[in-house]
Amino acid sequence: MITNCAANEGFEISPRFRRTVEERIARLERDAAQDEAQVLQLENGDHIRRQMWLVAMQRAEALRMRLFLDRSKTRLPRPLIAL
Repeated sequence: MITNCAANEGFEISPRFRRTVEERIARLERDAAQDEAQVLQLENGDHIRRQMWLVAMQRAEALRMRLFLDRSKTRLPRPLIAL
């Protein structure tokens, strides 16, 4: 959980880590859409409920990661030539 103090200070992440998180967000959102489409195939109410819970958790995690990226700054890469 991010505290108010940490949210106000901001923090830096590497470009590679940002790219990894962005890829994970895309994968979560794609999986959520596919899992939601599978609900039409289900007949049992408990299965439908669990499937929709899975979709909600995937979307919640994607949102949490988006908020993390919004609060962070991407660190500039180091120069290739020492100055």
